[in-house]
Amino acid sequence: MRCAIVGSGLAALAAYATLRHGEVEPEEIVVFGSHEDPTAVWRVRAASIRQARMRSESEGHLAPASFPGLAVREALRRRSAMPLLQTVVNRYHPTVDDFLAHASEVRTRSGWDKSFRAQRVERVRALAGGFTVDGEGPFAHLLIATGHPGLARPDAFPSAVHAYEPHDYADKVAVVGAGMAAATEWLNALAAGAEVVSIRRREPLRRPLNVPRPYFSKRGLAAYQASSAEKRAATLRELSNASYPPGAAWDAPLRTAEAEERFRAFTPEPGSNGSNGAGCTGVQVIAATGFRRGFRADALLADLVDAHGLATHDRWIVLAPDSTVPALTDARRTLSIAGVAAQWAFPAADTIAGAKYAARAFRRRVCRTR
Repeated sequence: MRCAIVGSGLAALAAYATLRHGEVEPEEIVVFGSHEDPTAVWRVRAASIRQARMRSESEGHLAPASFPGLAVREALRRRSAMPLLQTVVNRYHPTVDDFLAHASEVRTRSGWDKSFRAQRVERVRALAGGFTVDGEGPFAHLLIATGHPGLARPDAFPSAVHAYEPHDYADKVAVVGAGMAAATEWLNALAAGAEVVSIRRREPLRRPLNVPRPYFSKRGLAAYQASSAEKRAATLRELSNASYPPGAAWDAPLRTAEAEERFRAFTPEPGSNGSNGAGCTGVQVIAATGFRRGFRADALLADLVDAHGLATHDRWIVLAPDSTVPALTDARRTLSIAGVAAQWAFPAADTIAGAKYAARAFRRRVCRTR
């Protein structure tokens, strides 16, 4: 077997479809993962927060070729130019249902199921000519796409339900966090008739996308990759701050609820855990606090770093601009990382665009050595 992918989420599907587009046959690839359906985990999280539309735009699709994007596909299906017009002004956001249908189509057309193996990987080791996965191999080319390393839960609210877990809404709700999931939960709870308290450390940023648009451009990415290690880490820390999109769709319901005294924000004093002063006694607490951060929170990556003494900076694994691990990549072998753990190479690595960035670089190396 020539190639292996460790992980079975959206980034893994993007990598697999990209390899297949490069005419790498299913028999040359093995996908190790815990979910045969690559949308399974993401689907539950999106459903839990009642997400209706993607934050990404037309380019946020899993097909290996850039064109056609999701806006073109929807325009053809609806026989309407509106999705294309919305794309011109960066206002197009596909529905979650459309994205999931698209992902299912990519899964079927790529032959994903032919290569998938249900196995939770615990160890990856480098050899002279490649890599072993739990002792199996060697594989000349390996891409690790294990996704987010688990939900982040606030210590101050041990009984809180996480936003990305299925839940309903009580009459009084406190939402911890201030990012996209939190903002979605504010509106969900208000629509359900609840009174809502938003507990946040700071005022959230307002960004249309997960990261500012320049980081998706060649020029912006080149500037980021040319920066010093400390500046790059500082950029990633800043980008990790809570944000959600601007616009009346978010602001109008909150203004109305504030006027009705059904919504208020609470910022704990510095050093306080936030459990006191927010009026949370007898209130349902929802933790919209995202995911655990850093390679140390991922047991597989932490073991890989320790076993091979890989370079790291703070909570990130140091990667080459093409998302490969420099110390374990050479003319005969490739170790790539995709998804959130690849932010050192691409700051928006946890987006579909970021997954495809790593996937295309991986395909170039695989196809060059065939």
